[in-house]
Amino acid sequence: MPFHLTRRQILAAPALLAQSSQTRPNILVVVLDDLGCRDLGFLGAKDLKTSNLDALASKSAVLSNWYSNAPVCAPARASILSGRYPVRAGVPANSSELTPGLPTLGSTFQAAGYRTAAIGKWHLGLQPGTHPNAHGFDSFYGFLNGCIDFYSHRFYWGDPVRPNFHDLWRNRTEIFEDGQYFTERMTDEAINFLSAKTDQPFCTYLAFNAPHYPMHAPDKYMRRFPNFPLERRTYAAMIAAVDDGIGRIRAALEKTGQWDNTLLFFTGDNGATTEKRAGIDGQYATAGVNAPYRGFKFSVFDGGTHIPGFVHYPSKIRPRNLSQIAQAMDILPTVLEASGLPLPSGMDGRSIWKTLTSDASSPHKELFWTNQGQLAVRRGPWKLVINGKDFDRRPEGNKSLTGADALFLANLDEDPSESRNLRSLHPALVDELATLASKWRASLPN
Repeated sequence: MPFHLTRRQILAAPALLAQSSQTRPNILVVVLDDLGCRDLGFLGAKDLKTSNLDALASKSAVLSNWYSNAPVCAPARASILSGRYPVRAGVPANSSELTPGLPTLGSTFQAAGYRTAAIGKWHLGLQPGTHPNAHGFDSFYGFLNGCIDFYSHRFYWGDPVRPNFHDLWRNRTEIFEDGQYFTERMTDEAINFLSAKTDQPFCTYLAFNAPHYPMHAPDKYMRRFPNFPLERRTYAAMIAAVDDGIGRIRAALEKTGQWDNTLLFFTGDNGATTEKRAGIDGQYATAGVNAPYRGFKFSVFDGGTHIPGFVHYPSKIRPRNLSQIAQAMDILPTVLEASGLPLPSGMDGRSIWKTLTSDASSPHKELFWTNQGQLAVRRGPWKLVINGKDFDRRPEGNKSLTGADALFLANLDEDPSESRNLRSLHPALVDELATLASKWRASLPN
């Protein structure tokens, strides 16, 4: 699917390119991987130390009703980069590939004269046409699969069907940095790219793979949490490494005078996981905290989809809490509007720029999710989950709810934990929302 601009957009392009970097914001989108919905200090975590992110959030618009488009890695990232629901971006599940030629964060800003970079986790394609460089990123440093060892940079979760292999790249060339902690290397690469002396503004997609398994952290971070259980201690140390990196990046941009003109969007990809490969001795993982929300990664209950998010841009966005409902597919249309750039056709996401700058209401009447046979819709405070799964620490957690709970209606304003099924009290509303969800699902490509 080639990236086509309209005639109006083509005519506007020279004027856009002529704008100085002073009038066009730099764009920095930061993503954390499998981050618990409450696992940052500013979100209420009492044991973790995230001073840099907390300080940044205190000067940002914090999105308290911010959602992923999917409760699993690759589909969630497809929406961030494309502004579309995952299926319509070609990524209904992990191991899918972002549709070649689809307008993305990289290609739209590259076309507008920005320097573009993708750093960290890609997970959206292994072929030449689905590589980050093929999706508009001038520069790529990172890995292409779903995860890597933080020190050897190898993928080793496919044995015996898929033997383990090395997965670290600079653009299309494999590179070797054995023994170097990947979170710190990502920060180094980001600083080098962001600090380059040039008149071009930058657009950078900084996709940390922490705190996704494998659970690895250097001793200098582990020592900050001496009295924690090992699993939570390692998880906390991984997040601390990211937090230090954010502090270093901010300092570098302040030094070059670019910080005040940088629009930063911070987000998780989905909720914390209970996968045994993230735990100890083959047991369910316990480190990540999604409370008070129900469910974990893979679940369309809020524990899988309700994620941390804030936007920092001091010249335009004042610090406050925003409760308007929005979703990660809104990132691309929002940063395009903030930059004065045209929106490609076909996006499902909507710009929340006016929400961020003037408290406008949410541009969404409903939000939808689907994953592994589950289907969900939210409208206002009401959320209906169809065939929901918790993916918690029970053997039956990956099985669909049955009986009356197969249709689970909750009022999230009154019950954010989705613990009380109100189906029997509001049968007409259940029918209405179920019909909306079914029509939405039917509208998607197979």
